[in-house]
Amino acid sequence: MRTPIRTIVVDDYEPWCRFVRLTLLAQEELQVIGQFGDGPEAIQKTEELQPDLILLDISLPTLNGIEVARRIREISPTSKILFLSENRSLDVAEEALRTGAGGYVAKSDAARELLPGIKTVLEGKRFISSTMADRFAIAATLTRRK
Repeated sequence: MRTPIRTIVVDDYEPWCRFVRLTLLAQEELQVIGQFGDGPEAIQKTEELQPDLILLDISLPTLNGIEVARRIREISPTSKILFLSENRSLDVAEEALRTGAGGYVAKSDAARELLPGIKTVLEGKRFISSTMADRFAIAATLTRRK
């Protein structure tokens, strides 16, 4: 049996966390080792636990997820980060990915894209929710033309 992928969930909305935990529980290779509702606690626990994967919301009390991801990069550089957010702004998503995160899943797409997103990020590739991917491609094309 392979070593389980040690995962933490960082989100302050309990019903959402329950959905994520239940989704991960159905996957024997994924193990939830912590759930945290705010940025500073997530940073402290990441330093202690050194998880393989962090599922991170952007809208957190005290410290937003983008800043949390920047700090996590310093204290746990091998942890993979997948943002889960309802924010569909391209600017926000691009800033989130600039932290070194591997992907961005819109919460409304999570029922079908959370597990593929996790798999892709764990493989070291980039994952963008399908409902946002077209806009990312268009933005990248426009940027290259400038």
